[in-house]
Amino acid sequence: MILNAAGLALNGKKPWIAGNSSMIAGRSYTQIREMLAIPSLPVKIAVADGGLSRGQEPSGQFMEDLALMRALPNMNVAVPSDRMSLLKIAKASENVGAPVYLRLGQTEVHDLAADSDDTFHLGGARLLREGNGVTICSCGIMVHQALHAAEILEQQGINAEVIDCYSLKPFPEQILLSSVRRTGCCVVAEEHNNIGGLCGATSECLCRTYPVPVRFVAVDDQFVHSGMPEELREYFGLTWKEIVSAAAQVWALRRR
Repeated sequence: MILNAAGLALNGKKPWIAGNSSMIAGRSYTQIREMLAIPSLPVKIAVADGGLSRGQEPSGQFMEDLALMRALPNMNVAVPSDRMSLLKIAKASENVGAPVYLRLGQTEVHDLAADSDDTFHLGGARLLREGNGVTICSCGIMVHQALHAAEILEQQGINAEVIDCYSLKPFPEQILLSSVRRTGCCVVAEEHNNIGGLCGATSECLCRTYPVPVRFVAVDDQFVHSGMPEELREYFGLTWKEIVSAAAQVWALRRR
């Protein structure tokens, strides 16, 4: 499939590949690297079972796919958080003359914005809630948890700013930096290993440019076991409760 897509791209087409993350990002990594990333071909890859979506099939869960794709030169990486962002990111990807990895999930979610005026592009992010107490940078399904956490934090006197960081590579550095310069601290929430994904991208940006206290809400450096997706998110601490706790910690240490 990867080789066929590469051949189509070399003949002027813009093919899409769809499948599950363990087969594509895992078993096909060498083909993606050599046939798509090195020649920088405009092939778009969409995986439909990112994160803990396939909780009942532990061998099919791939919690390190974003780290693998981010590490590939020429590869673009995006994680939509709702239907509208998926449609607009997919449309924007058509104009990118390089490979794109789109990580989707199977958990039903509602659209985060009723209007459709938001513009999406690789290298972008959308500000869903303004605040000056703590920056919550998240992607995918964790954006919904971040918004819930922000409501709880407001009741505790902490005004949280929530960023939907749908583009992991290119990374929207200026949007993040603009936020943390106001808040002085940051929480990163993602349904991924805490190494190499959004946690890694955010930390790399901040430690290089504007160091502030940071906490991660993600899976620790470990493989996950089987279970229903919601049960696993609760077990591995991927809920609004952990975001609230992490936000309270960094808020107490924030850069003033």
